[in-house]
Amino acid sequence: MHTLITYAAPPGPHCKAALPQLVLPNLGRLLRHLSPGARLQGQSTDLTPVHERVQAQAQGLEGADGLIPWAAQEAQRLDLTALHGPQGWAWVTPCHWTVQSDHVEMADPQHLALTPRDAETLYLAMQPYFAEDGITLFAHAQGQTHTRWLAHGAVFANLPTASLDRVAGHGVDAWLPRQPQAKPLRRLQNEMQMLLYTHPVNDQRATFHLSAVNAFWVSGTGTLHVPHGVPQPTTTCSVRDALRQPALADDAAAWTAAWHALDASTLAHDLERLQQGGPLQVTLCSDTQALTLEHRPLRPLQRLMRRIAPPQAQDFLRSL
Repeated sequence: MHTLITYAAPPGPHCKAALPQLVLPNLGRLLRHLSPGARLQGQSTDLTPVHERVQAQAQGLEGADGLIPWAAQEAQRLDLTALHGPQGWAWVTPCHWTVQSDHVEMADPQHLALTPRDAETLYLAMQPYFAEDGITLFAHAQGQTHTRWLAHGAVFANLPTASLDRVAGHGVDAWLPRQPQAKPLRRLQNEMQMLLYTHPVNDQRATFHLSAVNAFWVSGTGTLHVPHGVPQPTTTCSVRDALRQPALADDAAAWTAAWHALDASTLAHDLERLQQGGPLQVTLCSDTQALTLEHRPLRPLQRLMRRIAPPQAQDFLRSL
């Protein structure tokens, strides 16, 4: 069993200041039994956050920065790669952009609260424009029918794109693809802004004080490679992202409450599993690092030191 906790130590100043207030007894107990293993180092400027790289490794996916083939993997599950091939896939996520005085900011798409009916209406309106640029939108992305669409087109082949987690709540300028091949996408953004400005779905959303859908984000690009004769990972990676939204908003109170809930539920179950002799890995991620804790036999001196000076959860999180 592999538990992956994202945004365990986020970069926001308010959440950082809340670290000393965390009370995480089960994480503390796990730290007495587990030892630091692999540490994955990233940069805040990477298109792919470290937690997505950990997920990709657990699933046997390969790809450079911004080219983890999440969309192609989904297309394979839907039997679409047999017809269209393993490259040129992407996720297209409807979103809301706000023009500030010196930048354009994207709100977290999860806050849009699109209904399946509204998403279908927007899909039908947007699809012909994408088709003119050789992009096919698939409305039946498994489990994501009202939050994102699967897309296929030559423009996405080998085009690095930034994860939504990099852009949500931040300016989009630094994360937009600037390669010459992305020029049709920039034009398409302008067309969608004009199309959606007076769209009936947005008019109706306005009556409920909901943000308009006025843009889209492309992510999940990359070519799916399935090497023959290489065994695929068998460990289940269970992603826990309850800390994500409060971390992106730098909401210290909500982030602290979410951490306490994770400790009382997920980490309590992990501790019980470990005490029963089951295999366990726990990976905690910050904005730039991921550290995996593993169960290894301890030398007598190590066991003694951990009893004398037990590892502290807050100190561990500060090290990320």
